[in-house]
Amino acid sequence: MGEQRRRWIQGSEFLTAGMLVMAAMLPMAHAEVRLLPGAAADLDQATTSSVLKTFQQAEEALRARSVDGVMALYAEHYDYHGLHKQDMRKVWVDLLDQFQDLADVHHFSRMSKVGSGSKTIIEVTCTGSLSGLSKTGGLRVPIDSWYEEVHYMTWEDGQWRIRGNVGDSPRVMPFGTSPHPLF
Repeated sequence: MGEQRRRWIQGSEFLTAGMLVMAAMLPMAHAEVRLLPGAAADLDQATTSSVLKTFQQAEEALRARSVDGVMALYAEHYDYHGLHKQDMRKVWVDLLDQFQDLADVHHFSRMSKVGSGSKTIIEVTCTGSLSGLSKTGGLRVPIDSWYEEVHYMTWEDGQWRIRGNVGDSPRVMPFGTSPHPLF
């Protein structure tokens, strides 16, 4: 059974990588936020809907090419591997300057609540990608992709916002890896 499970996991990783590559090659952009079956079993419907709304607002902001709209989805104390909200603003300004027709895909495989009251965090496990049409080359290119990344969401000013991602900040990133600061 262990060997069969390992093969299934490898096969699903290969399939996911292939889907991400194909999505990046599509000529027309598309955006997708999808909650996989059973992914939010630990949350009530209102919380699940509110978390999904954050990512849907991200799609709307990308379509509108609104840096302010995108930045409204980051928590004031956002921190991911030393990148803070003001750093992310620079990243998004540069992306919108270099690319048109940005498209994102988010497939949520798990949502869980940690803590209670004002310290509640929603951990959102997500596989997805961000692509765009290069303004210089005119081709759709992958900008970012992630597999089973865990986004931390915090309740701030009446909305779930992205606070960061799971994991310690390594001193040096391992060869061939990069942080995933985007949503």
